[in-house]
Amino acid sequence: MSAIRHSPAPARSSGRVPRNAELLLCAAALALTGFAYLAMTSTTGSGFDGQSIRALVVFTVFVLVTHLAVRWWAPAADPVLLPCVALLNGIGLVLIDRLDRAEVTQAAHAGKPIPSSDSAHQLIWTGLGMALFVLVLALVPDHTKPARYGYTCGLAGVILLLIPALLPSRFSEVNGGKSWILISGFSIQPGEFAKVLLIIFIAAFLVANRDLFTTAGKRFLGMTFPRLRDLAPLLLVTFVAVLVLVYEKNLGFSLLVFGTVLAMMYIATGRASWLLIGLAMFSVGAIIAYGLFAHVRVRVQVWQDPLATYYTTGYQISQGLFGMGTGGLIGTGLGNGRPQDVPFAKTDFIISTIGEELGLAGLAGVLALFLILCVRGFSAALTTRDAFGKLLGGGLAFSIGWQLFVVVGGVTKLIPLTGLTTPFMSYGGSSLLANYIILALLIRISGDARSAPPPPARPTAPVPPIAEDLTAHVSRRLLPRRR
Repeated sequence: MSAIRHSPAPARSSGRVPRNAELLLCAAALALTGFAYLAMTSTTGSGFDGQSIRALVVFTVFVLVTHLAVRWWAPAADPVLLPCVALLNGIGLVLIDRLDRAEVTQAAHAGKPIPSSDSAHQLIWTGLGMALFVLVLALVPDHTKPARYGYTCGLAGVILLLIPALLPSRFSEVNGGKSWILISGFSIQPGEFAKVLLIIFIAAFLVANRDLFTTAGKRFLGMTFPRLRDLAPLLLVTFVAVLVLVYEKNLGFSLLVFGTVLAMMYIATGRASWLLIGLAMFSVGAIIAYGLFAHVRVRVQVWQDPLATYYTTGYQISQGLFGMGTGGLIGTGLGNGRPQDVPFAKTDFIISTIGEELGLAGLAGVLALFLILCVRGFSAALTTRDAFGKLLGGGLAFSIGWQLFVVVGGVTKLIPLTGLTTPFMSYGGSSLLANYIILALLIRISGDARSAPPPPARPTAPVPPIAEDLTAHVSRRLLPRRR
């Protein structure tokens, strides 16, 4: 059944019970984060120092402020979303701090300058992300409001993707990829925000043209294809976004955008034919990209046999696999492993850090938190009564789950590496800010769905008394025969 059809909403809730439950869950998330800090500092020999205490206190204040914002602007929202994100963000801060301490030790032994603390920067980005979360809740009182600016969001998303491609390499290129804006030591990745804008545009476009996608069109091989003029705006924005990202050598983000668009098409139409069409298009595009771009061929070759190029291109994935193999089932313990030997352990390979020091059990727990986050996001989308909310919530929830699959698949060598970061956990401000916007929109959708009044009951025709009923003639031939 198509997700854009209307479904009944639950009765209006006062919001007191959900918010109290959310407060208790947030307290549990903060307690687990504090325990992780204590375990990590005890193992590394630094003890529960003032730096850890200050970071934990500041993070606690940030979480309580966001909880109060939800209690004020979305009192009936799902009480599980914010605590899950708080715990994921907290674990990410602990792991980044742990890697910072390892880098300080290495620099001291090598006689090099002490590097700056990335965990302190990430804590600042966390505060900015939660402030943006509060701002979105305050400025978007109704989740249907972004639908009015659907085409504007689509245009803005494409422009944000174009900016790094048009800038000179010294202002946009990092590690071979032109997907950044670099100005005087400040860096930001506009594609993270373009992702949210494009999802809003796609949801608004599909809702406005849903009848054309489900009825109009031509049938071929048992599948209905919409008319090109109806599909043109969506195809234009999607392919421009993908082509720009291919030019910027950010293939992971291309896969993220394409997969999210395909999922939203399926949610809107309920037709499996769209999945087949999308997979066919992806296969053709992958073959073309493999033939045209050398960096795509390198990633495929590394994926096939990373040990063959261990000292060059396969070093990162090989070290990540060695680290997760060392962690085993229960891990080496926070501070006991060597995750700093994996390049980009704070960003692309933070999953490897989790697998080494927390083991398969800890990694499964982290994946379970993401699963809960995605399932509750889909639940919020399904319970809302309007079509735009269903598509927007479904697209946002799917984007988080799809990005996690691409990241974990690349780190574990299930699929080629893509360069994406783990939501809410990896070091980086752009990703954290964009994901807190997604969280705010999901909470807004959930709050609107749970606080909506129930649909009016359909009036039933009055049944006349039996004494006033007219006499009816029943033919004997219509009666069932006795056996």
